[in-house]
Amino acid sequence: MPVPATPLNRLRQLWSEGRPAFGAIATIPSVQMVQIMARSLDWIIVDLEHGPIGLTEAHAMIAATTGTPCTPLVRIAANEPWLAKAPMDIGAFGINFPMITNRSEAEKAVRSVRYPPRGDRLWGPFHAPFRWGQTMPDYMASADDEMLCMITIEHVDAVNRIDEIMATPGIDVAVIGPGDLATSINKRGQMDDPELLELVARAEAGILRSGVPIGGVARTADQANALVDRGYRAIALGFDWSLFQRGIMAAFDGIKR
Repeated sequence: MPVPATPLNRLRQLWSEGRPAFGAIATIPSVQMVQIMARSLDWIIVDLEHGPIGLTEAHAMIAATTGTPCTPLVRIAANEPWLAKAPMDIGAFGINFPMITNRSEAEKAVRSVRYPPRGDRLWGPFHAPFRWGQTMPDYMASADDEMLCMITIEHVDAVNRIDEIMATPGIDVAVIGPGDLATSINKRGQMDDPELLELVARAEAGILRSGVPIGGVARTADQANALVDRGYRAIALGFDWSLFQRGIMAAFDGIKR
């Protein structure tokens, strides 16, 4: 059976049309939370880096996006092929690699999501075809082209090497992580610090020069619109907990207490 002309991975389709995709990072091990979020978001990153989510919960959360327009991605704890392997095999449509600081690390990430000869991924996608709605042979034929390699630029060293990183073939989207970027220059939590903003601007310029879709974080509608106007194509609106928290605060808005 031939590989379909229309990408299975909806994010590839949106970006090929020059359209932005909006998503969030899931840190709470909850199928129910994902079911709610997936109805409204283009993508969800299941976080295996900082939160309490394990592979069993991640599998259920990925499956919970079935039948929705939401593309499930997974963020792993480190740029290691063995950490990327299981999330792909249980159905993730892409892997978010943290803390990429040079070209060799970017090349390692790219090769982690593709089978030989294009990469180093090992065979064993026992559950992925069920989420992708494919047979095993069809999955094997399309996985290399459908899987997303998402890298995160979140350290000052990465900004200083942004052009060499973005020259790496096979990167599908590059996301700027302002929180860790601020931490890398000892400006933790100072999101409006001039030095941080200058680093973000340099990273942004380098990614945009490469032609690879760029991702970032928007805390408000105005920020999201500004990112779209500057060419951003993957915009995180928050974490599950922060969106939930904002919803509670909005519910109290105007109530006399």
